Amino acid sequence: MVGIILASHGEFAKGILQSSTMIFGEQENVQAVTLMPSEGPDDIKAKMKDAIASFDNQDEVLFLVDLWGGTPFNQVNSLFEEHKDKWAIVTGMNLPMVIEAYASRSSMEYTQEVAAHIYQTAKEGVKVKPEELEPADNVKSSATSAQQSNIGRPGSFEYVLARIDSRLLHGQIATAWAKSVLPTRIIVVSDAVAKDKLRTKLITQAAPPGVKAHVVPVNQMIKLAKNNQYFGGQRVLLLFENPQDVLRAVKGGVPLKTINIGSMAHSPGKVQPNKVLAFNQEDIDTFNELKQAGLTFDVRKVPNDSKENMDEILKKAQAELNKLK
Repeated sequence: MVGIILASHGEFAKGILQSSTMIFGEQENVQAVTLMPSEGPDDIKAKMKDAIASFDNQDEVLFLVDLWGGTPFNQVNSLFEEHKDKWAIVTGMNLPMVIEAYASRSSMEYTQEVAAHIYQTAKEGVKVKPEELEPADNVKSSATSAQQSNIGRPGSFEYVLARIDSRLLHGQIATAWAKSVLPTRIIVVSDAVAKDKLRTKLITQAAPPGVKAHVVPVNQMIKLAKNNQYFGGQRVLLLFENPQDVLRAVKGGVPLKTINIGSMAHSPGKVQPNKVLAFNQEDIDTFNELKQAGLTFDVRKVPNDSKENMDEILKKAQAELNKLK
């Protein structure tokens, strides 16, 4: 696996490592190297060498650096000269760049291949609001990308992911899962959110580049699922707030086979058998009903996480609820 070093003036590299881990999950062979005010070039160079030595594969190392020409870059560059046939440096480090590097190295073996791949994502991560302030070429490019990825033709949706997540469309969805399953549309299925104009607006604005986001009530999703005239070629990621809405959708004819379970927020009357999932009796009964309907459960926050055993989680939740009775 390609090793990644995040290098910066001050604590920036550590902060972006923490942020990217929150979104994409824990990462192996990634190190943050910082140049602090009391330190000099030799100090950060020594830190670089220690970080490289910690990697499983020291022949393939990617450096993501904050600033071209700064001390972190200059010290990386002095090490790079002896390895320029394999290593790579990318400056202007931002969060989309780091997340894309994590995703890319899972399928790319060589550092320079990853570096070339993340370059465009890093540029696309820079946006301006209001949109009129963006250069005309950028706006045109974004519009063309979105149009190409949402061209309809006869046929029905392809469901690339259906997920229960009380946070709905957030960073882990817009980056980690979107990069993994490559949807053309993200649809939030919720009666409550569909009635909330502000939440609907925020969700549609949070879609990743080239992907359209929608909010629809459950009955509308059932109707869309039965329409095979306009949605050919559309790869859909469905987001539900709770298992009850999933069950309604499945009973109504939305053809789901697997449901990914990412987070269910705690509230009064619920038990929490693990860090991110909380259940009441209705939730447990609903999951049992979904299982009887033939659905399988994929319990993961992000694609790189190991799958948890939903039967064991439900059994533990039921035992905790029984103690409260």
